[in-house]
Amino acid sequence: MVRRYKEEYKLLAERLYENGIDVEWVKEKLKSFKVETPSWAYADSGTRFGVFYQPGAAVTIYEKLEDAAQVHKLTGIAPSVAVHVLWDFPDGKVDGVKEYAQELGLSIGAVNPNVFQDQCYKFGSIANPDANIRRRAVQHILDSIEIAKKVGSKTLSLWFADGTNHPGQDDFRRRKQRMTECLIEISRALPEDMTMLIEYKFFEPAFYHTDIADWGMAYVLSQKCGEKAKVLVDLGHHPQGTNIEHIVAFLIDEGKLGGFHFNNRKYADDDLTAGSINPYELFLIFKELIAAEEEGMSFAYMIDQAANIKPKIEEMIQTVVNIHTAYAKALLIPRGKLMEAQDKCDVVMAEQILQEAFNTDVTPLLMVVREEMGVPLDPITAYRESGYQQKIERERGIRRGAGGLGA
Repeated sequence: MVRRYKEEYKLLAERLYENGIDVEWVKEKLKSFKVETPSWAYADSGTRFGVFYQPGAAVTIYEKLEDAAQVHKLTGIAPSVAVHVLWDFPDGKVDGVKEYAQELGLSIGAVNPNVFQDQCYKFGSIANPDANIRRRAVQHILDSIEIAKKVGSKTLSLWFADGTNHPGQDDFRRRKQRMTECLIEISRALPEDMTMLIEYKFFEPAFYHTDIADWGMAYVLSQKCGEKAKVLVDLGHHPQGTNIEHIVAFLIDEGKLGGFHFNNRKYADDDLTAGSINPYELFLIFKELIAAEEEGMSFAYMIDQAANIKPKIEEMIQTVVNIHTAYAKALLIPRGKLMEAQDKCDVVMAEQILQEAFNTDVTPLLMVVREEMGVPLDPITAYRESGYQQKIERERGIRRGAGGLGA
């Protein structure tokens, strides 16, 4: 097997050379690629109808970090962990978390405040008609900034469940004005080296309207908040058929693309394994991102999934590998040839160039990269053979209240 993949890699390298692509550049890009896993993905989760409990699911932030460390150990490209303030720091204490993450070879990534879980947010958080509730929400986010400073995070990730359930319930424009005022206050409290990401969602949980329903609304709000505010794109937060790569390109050109929540969807915000439903879409998104990276731009690549029935750690390894695969394929696009075809309006050849890169088997390339990075060639098999899952199932068992989506 080892000999075969090295032979296949050699053939691929020769093909890349013919297309004017330096295979060493491709390998360095793959080695330097980083994606962030979410702490809540390692805890029990479910749907609005109930939680599915798994043996070994993490409860504390320390257990979540330990599980995330396994993903990074086996893939080599997942060195940071996003945290959710109320789920990971229920008592507000963060002492020792940064240090423990570092001991495991990790760092704390995006900090996510929670202004949707408490009963007081029934009619919204920073768009709520009640000034006292808006103040409470803003204060929680300001407190989250202080937590971010303590754990070494440079990213504040904001998602709001704010919306209305019935026509006439509240005034659209007044809600927008309240939200804008609050976000500007939050942005002014950010340290100079911290970025505020504003996420949007087409619908849910409110049934009539969502206050930040699409990328355009998030863009406008980020503009009002200044340079430190950018837009976060979640791949599950769009109407069916939306051209996400077009949105990505537009935001890049405006300098307002901040980062991603990678996942996949079939119908709505399904939180399916990234790359499992529409890998071509993911490839096309990376086509835009890599072009921007070559211009010196950088983005926060984060995963936002909750594996309800798949084993938590295996699903996260699978996701990281799928994302890395899509990124690898997008690196194989011969940009010069593509631009030449585009300038000639040669539609067939332009599309052919993309499909040839997408249809390339990059497994030999990824195996060589993993070997050079010192990580297993087959991360899933390596995890199954490690005994870690059996260990945590034995030691942790099944416990309720693990924290996370629906728990």
